[in-house]
Amino acid sequence: MRKKELKELALLFTKLGFIAFGGPAAHIAMMREEVVRRRKWMSEQHFLDLIGATNLIPGPNSTEMAMHIGRGRAGWKGLVLAGLCFILPAVFLTLLLAGLYKSYGQLPQVQPFLTGIKPAIIAVVLAAVFPLAKTALKNTWLLLTGIAVLILSLAGINEVLLLFSAGLLALGPAYIRGRGKDSSLNSFAPAGLLLAPTPLLALSNAKLFFIFLKTGALLYGSGYVLFAFLDAELVSTGLISRQQLTDAIAAGQCTPGPVFSAVTFIGYQVNGWSGAAVSTIGIFLPSFAFVALLNPLVEKMRNSLLFSAFLDAVNVASVAVIVAVCYQMGKESIADWRTALIAITGIVFVFVFKKVNSVFIVAGGALLGYVLSLI
Repeated sequence: MRKKELKELALLFTKLGFIAFGGPAAHIAMMREEVVRRRKWMSEQHFLDLIGATNLIPGPNSTEMAMHIGRGRAGWKGLVLAGLCFILPAVFLTLLLAGLYKSYGQLPQVQPFLTGIKPAIIAVVLAAVFPLAKTALKNTWLLLTGIAVLILSLAGINEVLLLFSAGLLALGPAYIRGRGKDSSLNSFAPAGLLLAPTPLLALSNAKLFFIFLKTGALLYGSGYVLFAFLDAELVSTGLISRQQLTDAIAAGQCTPGPVFSAVTFIGYQVNGWSGAAVSTIGIFLPSFAFVALLNPLVEKMRNSLLFSAFLDAVNVASVAVIVAVCYQMGKESIADWRTALIAITGIVFVFVFKKVNSVFIVAGGALLGYVLSLI
């Protein structure tokens, strides 16, 4: 039985690894469609709890969600298999781009396809937000919390600060109402904050490994945060140029799967195949450790009344942050009548034809983007 479950996980996350464009919010929306709506591997509430828990630890959120789903479906082997199957397609595609870049000095022309994918992704995210919001908004307090987090997120307040603040503020009313006795929050301390600074080792591969190990253990946020972090770690120390870093982030964004695959591109530029390998292992390794430690605690958190209140508030805040991300994606990707047409078409399909797989929405957006670019 477990062998069958492992095979299902491998097939699902390999597929998602090749077609999940658009960043963490879009990846998580696709995962929800596959594991909650289509396969019914878990309830909407448990999926939402995993999103909330994942947002509390460093690392790439959608990759960690894949690991959580794998752990719940097939134990520790499932955690590792789901994570690897989601990561590796992006790594191989980014490595291909890295080779072309090193040989020819530029990336292949993929802009017309990306122009269509980005507005189509908005429709996929919106289709996932509504049922998640319906599950998360359990009372007026949580509704007000969600509205406040949405406003503050759009105002540019750090999303991790908002998530923790929402959870901690919910503990007061929950404690007053006598909803639980356990008030310990130790399980939420990010272990990555305890790591020492990167040692400046002589061997370039060892240095690369520890730079990206630290990055994976400490970094919250999007690819833009990754850009700022690596700018300080790599550009300012002269390991790579800022143009190389910019092109690496672009490679991570134009390939499916986690944008953290950009470090594969960087490692290849610095030290070839071996540099790509150690960089990739370094940045993703902490996520496997964090998820392995956190996953068994999620159900215990839900069963504890006080932690349940904390998790409910974090879940609402997570949905609000996803909405804010969707708004920002719209501002960036809907620039003319072509992209507006793609976005509207995608929204109509996901809400009117609810059984259409998100894969076809993304593929359709890419095709429309290319066709409309010819007009």
